[in-house]
Amino acid sequence: MNWLEKNPIVWTDSGLSWINEARTWSLIEGHPLILTAPQHADFFNDPSLGSIVSTAPFLYARVQGNFVASIQLSVDMIAQCDSGCLMMMSDELNWAKICFEFMNKVPTVVTVVTRTKSDDCNSKAVAVTAPFFRLTRFGNCFAFHYSEDGDQWELVRYFSMEVPNELKVGLVAQSPFGSGCTVFFHSFETNSNVNDDVRTVK
Repeated sequence: MNWLEKNPIVWTDSGLSWINEARTWSLIEGHPLILTAPQHADFFNDPSLGSIVSTAPFLYARVQGNFVASIQLSVDMIAQCDSGCLMMMSDELNWAKICFEFMNKVPTVVTVVTRTKSDDCNSKAVAVTAPFFRLTRFGNCFAFHYSEDGDQWELVRYFSMEVPNELKVGLVAQSPFGSGCTVFFHSFETNSNVNDDVRTVK
């Protein structure tokens, strides 16, 4: 299902909902969904400080069972860690995301897996302006993949998480250290998954 083909007026009826609805956002037919994160918006459970930040705009669908979710995005990167993400969430203490992030002035693939506290990992520099990200679930096994063209995929992270059958899966715009960040989501799709090895893309 391509969620961005739906009229925003019927998002609630079709299953899309907000956590921290973006103050500024737009979706015009034939154009990307544009989300703007406010100042210091983020999802991060700091492992050292013990703080929990859950203030970024998160537009999500409720997805049941085994699934594949994929997005294409571009980000107006200005400040450190400005980013757009594909995220899945059980609750405030159990979630994971893959982000296209401005890290040390370089567009980078970054993943965060949170089981009470967040495990943050910088993966690789990104050579294109609008990469593709993918999240796959089978049971309690998950994988994040990255692609420059939407065809050839590279495994970024493989992990497990004890979570319920239904998860929130969707789009995040964040600006943890900046004054705001605009993210352009060119696609957002979810489909059922029958592949029990989430590390491979079939």
